Amino acid sequence: MNAAGKLGLFGAGVAVVFGAAFAVGAVVVPDGAVASRQAKTEGAGHGEMAMAASDVRGLGVAAEGLELSPVEGPQATGVDGRLAFRIVDGNGAPVTGFATSHEKQLHLIVVRADGAEFRHVHPQMDPSGTWTAPWRWTAAGSYRVFADFVPAGREDAGSITLTRSLQVAGSYAPISPRPHATDDVDGFHLAIEGELTAGATSELTVTISRDGKPVTTLEPYLGSFGHLVALREGDLGYLHVHAQDGATPGPALGFGAEVPTAGRYLLYLDFKVGGQVRTAEFVLDAGGTFR
Repeated sequence: MNAAGKLGLFGAGVAVVFGAAFAVGAVVVPDGAVASRQAKTEGAGHGEMAMAASDVRGLGVAAEGLELSPVEGPQATGVDGRLAFRIVDGNGAPVTGFATSHEKQLHLIVVRADGAEFRHVHPQMDPSGTWTAPWRWTAAGSYRVFADFVPAGREDAGSITLTRSLQVAGSYAPISPRPHATDDVDGFHLAIEGELTAGATSELTVTISRDGKPVTTLEPYLGSFGHLVALREGDLGYLHVHAQDGATPGPALGFGAEVPTAGRYLLYLDFKVGGQVRTAEFVLDAGGTFR
């Protein structure tokens, strides 16, 4: 069942800490930008306010002296084309130096504003600094495009997440995500357990089975047996989620999610079996336990 169908019927719905492996090329990020970010985090106070400052990303087109250019793409559904964009510096010059993070230089997340039609892809960059990925829209609506990357030369500062909106012509009926903690994808049954608590790191466990039997043949994908993206409903804030140590190829995968505020969260788990990557979707409310 596609994302819109699952979300409409059930109300459905990385590790997303893109640490750096090594630098490719070079880009200079102003020291003042990093210092400003640290000052905002430290000045936010303790608990929830500090976490909100440091762990919600992807709310703007620019951060830390870098900007996501307008994103070009097909304007309607059913048309083959490509997504194209650049990361530019404060002078408008394209950035071409990126560190490898979770086996890729840039992770692109595309999702409709209501949480449907989620995709996680890895575009290619040409010598001019333009990133492209082949693209075809299957549903109309207003979309958010997230570019998550680590500029070369600033691996210790962590990743940057920038975002733009993109409109796809056509009529559609927005869905309203409702909490649900299970999903069925291509014969796989996935269940997520855990309690999301605002202002704290919450432990989540995803268990995967097929035909009633535990799945123990998960394959590494982006350096992990499972890759979880978490977005906050409402503003689609991009959240800090990390895989826990001691991961095995199933049936259980553990994650730590830092939830900054009370509210509803959309979670998307990429997992790989038999050479194919599939995505499961969940919706959890902060403060509740779902089993």
